[in-house]
Amino acid sequence: MSHAGLGLREEPLYKDTLGAWDLGVVDFSITVASPSYRGNIRRLQGLFSTIAAKGRDIEVSFSVPKTELIHWRTPSQRTPPSTTPIGLERHLFEPSKVVRWLGYWFTPALTPIHHFRHRLSLAQAIFSFVKRLSSQGAGVRPFLRHRIASGLLLPILTYGADLVTPNYAALRGMNSLRHGVQRWTTNNFFSTPTPSLSREACLPPIVS
Repeated sequence: MSHAGLGLREEPLYKDTLGAWDLGVVDFSITVASPSYRGNIRRLQGLFSTIAAKGRDIEVSFSVPKTELIHWRTPSQRTPPSTTPIGLERHLFEPSKVVRWLGYWFTPALTPIHHFRHRLSLAQAIFSFVKRLSSQGAGVRPFLRHRIASGLLLPILTYGADLVTPNYAALRGMNSLRHGVQRWTTNNFFSTPTPSLSREACLPPIVS
């Protein structure tokens, strides 16, 4: 059984209280399953045609060039990834190797490493900027650093952990950044043992 997903961008037009037309943008997806990838493509094309026809009746259009296609697969599949494209309204879309949806990065096999690599890179960039607020032994007080760490840095780093669990490779980089945040929060030396650092910083672990 093979699965395929289609990401669409809906651009509905609606009237506000003054009678003027406004534009709203909504992203949504369609996922189908069949014994073959070509069967998935035909089903997606049929569903898109049906939804587009219904949308025209209520003055809703779709930004077709922004469509993304991905062929889902399991980690145990040994066959080469499918390269079957899809054609929609004279546009041809090749399968994506990774798609972004609501801040989550999905790969065909739904492996977590790509998502948490992006989260780690984003958290590292923000931490580099935040550290300028307080140098070693000066600047922002420790309790305010704790608020910044728990309210800004860790939520950015761990976003998506409720859906997918980071593997060992992802956890290694995430914990390295977490230890750096703990040292910055507590104003401790780099030689401080991490178990003592974790207790003093009072920050939650990456994975409980």
